[in-house]
Amino acid sequence: MGLFSRRTPPPADPGVEALPPAVPAESRASRLWSDGFGRVGTRSLQILAILAVVAVVVFVGTRLTLVVIPVLIALVLASAIFPLVSFLRRHRWPSLLATWVSLLALVALLSGIVWLVVRAVVDQWGELQAQAIEGFDSLQTYVQDLPFDFGNEQIASLRDAAVNLLQSDAVGSGAIAGVSQTADFVAGFFIMIVVLFFFLKDGPAMWEFVLRPFEGHRYERGQRVGTATVTTLGGYVRGTAIVALVDAVGIGIGLAIVGVPLVIPLSVLVFLLAFIPLVGATVAGILAALVTLVAVGPIEALIVVAIVVAVNQLEGDFLQPIVMGRTLRLHPLVILFALTAGTVLAGITGAVLAVPIAASLWRAIQVWDGPDLPARFARQKRAETV
Repeated sequence: MGLFSRRTPPPADPGVEALPPAVPAESRASRLWSDGFGRVGTRSLQILAILAVVAVVVFVGTRLTLVVIPVLIALVLASAIFPLVSFLRRHRWPSLLATWVSLLALVALLSGIVWLVVRAVVDQWGELQAQAIEGFDSLQTYVQDLPFDFGNEQIASLRDAAVNLLQSDAVGSGAIAGVSQTADFVAGFFIMIVVLFFFLKDGPAMWEFVLRPFEGHRYERGQRVGTATVTTLGGYVRGTAIVALVDAVGIGIGLAIVGVPLVIPLSVLVFLLAFIPLVGATVAGILAALVTLVAVGPIEALIVVAIVVAVNQLEGDFLQPIVMGRTLRLHPLVILFALTAGTVLAGITGAVLAVPIAASLWRAIQVWDGPDLPARFARQKRAETV
């Protein structure tokens, strides 16, 4: 029998149980991570890594608000006014001249709004604040006289919260005057203007530079995302401005007919608060009703509430679908979360910027795999039921 000849294994002993074949260590490790718990652990580690990156980005952003906030504002404003730049360039205006004309027009518009706010709101904020607080006290008296128990402690705490808000440094002439005199405000304003100029002049070229490392479908995806982001941001700002103007004019006319004082500052507040979805119109309506309650009477205050509700209903059912179109198709709960996060991170500025940024991110997801093809995780899996 040769050295390498095959030997027949001895017959197995029926009384002894056969051992399972040995499993390599690498196979055991891979099986450990491929079962249910392993997949959950892998996904958990990936989610934690993503959250850690997001947390670092948010932390750095909150520490660099002097740069981040002006850049975001410049991006939103550039998206809003870029159609004017494109229009002038299509009519053979030099690129630099079209940029300067658009920038100066935007600065003039913003300066006019700031001047109107200072003249109409800041100068009369003390009277508006006093009447609002007095109106809340009158409302509390009316509620206590009703045969129903609304809870005096809750009403008192709500009243204290409203008074603290109206008298806080975050609202009114003290805040605006104080912020406008700080070096941070001036520095941020000039950073915003400079960044806005270059966004208007070289925005498409900047995005092309960012997309240089990508080719093929990844490059096309970057083009779609950039176009969708600019279109969404610009459409949101322009649409919101139109809706806010209609709200301010409609509610202002109603207040003038009822005979409410301080019509102009209340209308300006309606315009400004309209840029904060969901809560802005509610706050403006409550403030107008409280001033009416003190200055005119309870019946007129109810009429003002009806006017505010009617204007907001007209806006939501008729004006917004026409003006905004597909710009802001976000669930109210998503808008509420975005508002909360933006307010926590950057105050009033964050509340104004949070919703358009969230809308642009969602729009980018909707065109991720094609012009009308969302990213795989965002595709509809079954028909929606009402």
